[in-house]
Amino acid sequence: MSQTDTDPDAVVEITAHSSLHDIPAAAWDACACPEAKDGRPRDPFTTHRFLSALEESGSVGPGTGWQPHYLAARRAGDLIACAPLYAKGHSQGEYVFDHAWADAYERAGGEYYPKLQVAVPFTPVTGRRFLAKPGHEAEGLSALVQGAVQLAANNGLSSLHATFCSQAEAIAGEQMGLMRRVNQQFHWIDEGYGDFDGFLAALSSRKRKTIRRERRGAAESGLDIAFLTGDEIEPHHWDAVWAFYQDTGRRKWGSPYLTREFFEIAHERLRDDMLLILASDGDRPVAGALNLIGRDTLYGRYWGALEHHPFLHFELCYYRAIDWALAQGFTRVEAGAQGEHKLARGYLPVPTQSLHWIADAGFRDAVARYLDAERTAVDEEIEVLTGYGPFRRVRMEDQE
Repeated sequence: MSQTDTDPDAVVEITAHSSLHDIPAAAWDACACPEAKDGRPRDPFTTHRFLSALEESGSVGPGTGWQPHYLAARRAGDLIACAPLYAKGHSQGEYVFDHAWADAYERAGGEYYPKLQVAVPFTPVTGRRFLAKPGHEAEGLSALVQGAVQLAANNGLSSLHATFCSQAEAIAGEQMGLMRRVNQQFHWIDEGYGDFDGFLAALSSRKRKTIRRERRGAAESGLDIAFLTGDEIEPHHWDAVWAFYQDTGRRKWGSPYLTREFFEIAHERLRDDMLLILASDGDRPVAGALNLIGRDTLYGRYWGALEHHPFLHFELCYYRAIDWALAQGFTRVEAGAQGEHKLARGYLPVPTQSLHWIADAGFRDAVARYLDAERTAVDEEIEVLTGYGPFRRVRMEDQE
């Protein structure tokens, strides 16, 4: 596919690739994380090393319902933009739920699957999805959106979705005719607290006492808790992480999305991007929280425990994450999708964005009406939940 122009050098060619190894890592990352030239990427999830680890490990690909069709936009042979695109045979591992859409579409006689998804598989983290080299952002986004829609239309697919995209992409995509959807997550944001006691001081007395009680309860387990990153993460630690991950997966969604091989590859390529908060009884790992490290944000991804200890989940996933972020000068902790229990622990609701295109005009109109109402409801819910947040009332009034 190509966008025509009177100047041959201005033609943008769009190609789809079944393997990320068709695109050199340096060229992909020049679009995905150009800021990493002088430090960490904004987030590691769209880097070549992370996405290729998913592919090489078999976490995506045949039999998974996530079939790669990475998009590349080139001008005169130079990669100017790219996107992680997948053909989906189901709606699992997305965290922006369209199961009701699929059910209605198929009850009306259509085939909802396969569909196309611009996303980082199994990763409910906001970030850029239409990745462009600096200076090519607008044309890169336009070319990739048009290319993805055309690919869906040419193949008779029901729909195209871009999940957890940036707000700027959501606004631009809506202006291009895509439908915008808003959901919410709970994030912790540093307001200049300095340390954990400074954070606690900003809370209401009741919430402050609750958190202190929970942290004391976790400490009474007698477990040793360590922060491990980079070379501090040794090969044997992944056996524990895998056991934690399988336990949580079985309880929450039936079967884990990631394969054991993913963690083997992660040890080789991604351990500098990872923070493992590990609780142990002597030499025996008991529980852990695996986080990904961004430029100024810590991303909580996977938690698991082999035995129950009161408040240990809150301690490892929320409070220790805040401890680490404050110590490292990070300004944000994102602890994953859903979970209103995070509100009482200092994580406030924030909107997340996605974009959608549906081929059938009648169904598209129905979904558009639904999304209009849903956006209003989500906005109202965020306002209400923020008001019920744990912070002292004087602080909330200052924010307003």
